[in-house]
Amino acid sequence: MSVDLDSLAVRNNETEKRFEVEVNGQMALLEYIRAGQNITYTHTEVPVALKGMGIGGKLARHALEFARDNDLKVIPICPFVTSYLRTHPEFHHIVFGYKGKGSSA
Repeated sequence: MSVDLDSLAVRNNETEKRFEVEVNGQMALLEYIRAGQNITYTHTEVPVALKGMGIGGKLARHALEFARDNDLKVIPICPFVTSYLRTHPEFHHIVFGYKGKGSSA
C-alpha cells in the first residue's frame, strides 16, 4: 500500500489534544500538552500497517509548523519528534531553550 502524503489532511483535535491523520480507517496521531506559550509533544503513534510511509514525519512537520505559526515554544518529549528535529534545523529556533549557534549559554 502506498500513500500520497500531499493529499493527507492533518487535523488538530483540540478536545483530545492531538494531531490526527486517518488513512484507510486507521488513525495516526501526535499527542501534545499546551500550557501558555509552550507546547509539549509527548507521543507519536502510527499503526503498524502504516509505518514506513512518512506519516509520522507528516505529523511531526505539521505539529512543528503549528507551533511556529502560533508563536509557541516546543518541548519535545516524544522521541520521534526529537529525532525529526535533529534532521530539520529549520525548526530549531522554536525549541524551548534554543540559544542558537555561537551562543555563550
